[in-house]
Amino acid sequence: MDGWTQTLGAGPLLAIAAGAIVLILILVIQFKVHAFLTLILVSLITAFVAGIPTDQIVPTMVGGFGGTLGSVALLVGLGAMLGKLVEHSGGAKILADKMIDMFGESRAPFALGVASLLMGFPIFFDAGLIVMLPIVFAVARRLGDNVLLYGMPAAAAFSIMHVFTPPHPGPVTATELYEANLGLVLLTSVIIVFPLWYLTGYLWGLWVGKRFILPVPALFGDSDDEGPTNPPKVGTVIGVLLLPIVLIFLNTGLDFLRAAGTVSPDTTWYAVLSTIGQSPVALLISVLVATVVLGLRRGEKATVLEKVVDSALGPISSVVLITGAGGMFGSVLRASGIGDALADTLDGIGLPVILAAYVVAVIMRLAQGSATVALVTAAGLMAPAVMAGDFSVMQVVAITLATAAGSVFASHVNDSGFWLVGRLMGMDVKTTLKTWTVQQTLQSVAGFIVTLGIFAIF
Repeated sequence: MDGWTQTLGAGPLLAIAAGAIVLILILVIQFKVHAFLTLILVSLITAFVAGIPTDQIVPTMVGGFGGTLGSVALLVGLGAMLGKLVEHSGGAKILADKMIDMFGESRAPFALGVASLLMGFPIFFDAGLIVMLPIVFAVARRLGDNVLLYGMPAAAAFSIMHVFTPPHPGPVTATELYEANLGLVLLTSVIIVFPLWYLTGYLWGLWVGKRFILPVPALFGDSDDEGPTNPPKVGTVIGVLLLPIVLIFLNTGLDFLRAAGTVSPDTTWYAVLSTIGQSPVALLISVLVATVVLGLRRGEKATVLEKVVDSALGPISSVVLITGAGGMFGSVLRASGIGDALADTLDGIGLPVILAAYVVAVIMRLAQGSATVALVTAAGLMAPAVMAGDFSVMQVVAITLATAAGSVFASHVNDSGFWLVGRLMGMDVKTTLKTWTVQQTLQSVAGFIVTLGIFAIF
């Protein structure tokens, strides 16, 4: 922060962060204060206690709130519109019926998770989740109205792909910082993501689905009725859902080629395709196409469709605001210097490089919330040690993926994704901690164990 240096040591800063998190949990769980109000209040208190200059507190809070909303609000809003159009047309119901017919009722969570893994390769976590949820909800309603049994494997799949696999921004940036072989990072991550998902996403989803029976939220409407008499064909629905993925893949694929030095970002065609492939633009195009294909071509009036897409925004407004407030809290923690102080404390302890990279990423994740920020920051801090070490090509790949594993550890109240998953699936804070936070921890630990094995073998 310009013109200000944190004078508190790691101990007091850690105590401040821990106290702030405990206060959030007490206010939300014990006193039932709304999460949006709680996050704003605790962000303000934390900023004062951490010594952030008073003239910079509100700008820091607003900047964190706005920065999170800038990426989340467009994705959730446009994704909710797309989901509502799919739901309203009857497309979600017929696609859910088709999946159940193909895979059987008992394997529906597995099928949804595998589909999410495939979708998660080019599409970011939050965008992929919001696009997939109408199908997840439709299947859950059809097979017993238990959202976690079907939603947890899907959410975990998107998280695993986003954290470990290029061309997502975190692993790509870490690969560049460590000077790892991008092709080997991609190949290794693709090999390990399925067993990681099966253990920490699918099996965990089955376990929590039996212990936390939660009804499907009405984010996209209630599909208990028979639906329209002229629903779209399954192929049409799949095409509409694949459209944003294909468009986003243009951008993520171009980023992969740029990182590999194959294409130049200065060309006009690169700039145009990159813009079209940005998640908000891809979802906007997809909503417009869905309005025509799933609405006007089926005989729906434009006035009806306008009301349909408008009705999608009300249920997700709370999700967006709480997610933005979570970003605000994370921004205050970052500005206070908590993550930097903890990372400096680790310097010189003498941990093996791969373990140190994992631990630094874990601490950055716990301190400020964002997995991508934790991964990139930890890679930047550990890059000199990796460069100075005598490691094989595959060992550098293992260190890269170990850092990625640490960056996803224990999503909690300072992570905007924590609020996104919890609110989209209708969970309160306590249930989100018991289900999503534990899933992210299992995913992190299992990922580190796998990468440690790779490091030892190669």
